[in-house]
This record gives sequence, structure tokens and C-alpha cells, in this order.
Amino acid sequence: MAEDIEVHEPCTYHEAITSGESAQWIDVISEETESLHKNHTWKLVRPPKGQKIVGCKWVFKKEGAPGVEDARFKAWLVALSYTQKEGIDFNEVFSPVVKHSSIRVLPSMVTLFHLELE
Repeated sequence: MAEDIEVHEPCTYHEAITSGESAQWIDVISEETESLHKNHTWKLVRPPKGQKIVGCKWVFKKEGAPGVEDARFKAWLVALSYTQKEGIDFNEVFSPVVKHSSIRVLPSMVTLFHLELE
């Protein structure tokens, strides 16, 4: 009979850095923070007066059984977007995405109408 093994994942930053596996959690938190800076995802600034700030929290995931040396630790910093209200904190939601069909149409139009791409 297989025994269910429970993997404990911290729910908060404080839990992660005070747990018995704090060294691993601190490493993945550092990696995620470096990645955010490297990709220019965000930068730390002083909040403008009168503006509501969207908070964030750390999400932790551990893949592997307890005691296994090759367990993978992962951490993500996520925005608490549920604190925003449409029309008050934001007006539009936009995600710049191009469909593959649009990309295929462009070369066809160039060829068909003898256009030049610059």
C-alpha cells in the first residue's frame, strides 16, 4: 500500500525564510528577483501621492518528496490585481498578442500587391 507523503510549501515569505529549507527558498527568491530586474519587469520607485499601490506576494512551489535531494524549489512574485477596480484603478486591459494567421497573411499581401517591407 502506497503511503501519501505531504509536501509542505510555505504560504508566506516569512514562512519560507524561517523554515528548515530556508537556504533553498532564499536561493529561488534571489533568482526570481534577479530575473525580474534583468527583464526590466519592474523597478522600485516611491509611490505617487494619492495613488493606490497594487500589492504583491510570493508564491512557493516544491516539486519532489520530502527528504529527496533533487527536489525543485520555485518561487514567483505575483501582483494582487484583485485589489484594483475597473474605472477607478484602471480603464483598459491590453495584451499585445499577434495571431499566427496574421503573421502568415503579411508575406502573402506583400507578394500579391508587390509591396516592399522596410
